Amino acid sequence: MLVVPAIDLKDRRCVRLYQGDYQKETVYGDDPVAIARGFEEAGAELIHVIDLSGAKEGRPVHRDLIREIVKAVSVPVEVGGGIRDLDTIAAYLDDGVDRVILGTIACREPDFVREACRRFPQRIVVSLDVRGDYVAVEGWTEESQIHYLELAKLFEDAGLRAIIFTDITRDGTEEGVNLKRVEPLLEAVSIPVYLAGGVSSLEDIRRVLPLEEKGLEGVITGRAIYTGALDLREAIRLAKGQK
Repeated sequence: MLVVPAIDLKDRRCVRLYQGDYQKETVYGDDPVAIARGFEEAGAELIHVIDLSGAKEGRPVHRDLIREIVKAVSVPVEVGGGIRDLDTIAAYLDDGVDRVILGTIACREPDFVREACRRFPQRIVVSLDVRGDYVAVEGWTEESQIHYLELAKLFEDAGLRAIIFTDITRDGTEEGVNLKRVEPLLEAVSIPVYLAGGVSSLEDIRRVLPLEEKGLEGVITGRAIYTGALDLREAIRLAKGQK
């Protein structure tokens, strides 16, 4: 299983939000490129980057900075936030991004996801950002009326690389992972799933490891790494079954 460190970009800085609230941010660094390099040195095999400003504005805001991050590391980088059209996907992939994450548009235009998967095989990830049982959109500022399992099932045969399931109520809280909603998702689809939101300790890594055989490919963590509650190097070793 992969432990994937997260970099959330706002105003060119690395920040974390509390439960997706843009008014409750904590700045963890002014040099996201250096942070990415540190993650690679710790053993990360994939880095998760979200353009928070782009997610809110509905267009890429930090593309130049993301390009710098991609050039600075040798491991794959996945990117999301404000991606609404095929040209933007193509531009990010041309920049060296390995996977592109679709959130709002996946909820509002599922057929767009299918077309993106057709054009860019195994390079598209859908993010299910969930509050309660329903998917949130527009940088988590609006709640849709679409149940997350219903939306996930629409993409079962689309050719997605993965689904990211984020429990918004746990995101940035370090309260521990909530398995109550991710387990039904693993049962509902055969698409690889990544879990985000609430990862706070090595114990959380231990809790999710049994789900690997059910299709959980990795966990994404941010705040716990920055606060020191979770040692990334140790978490990666644990997830790989190393002592």
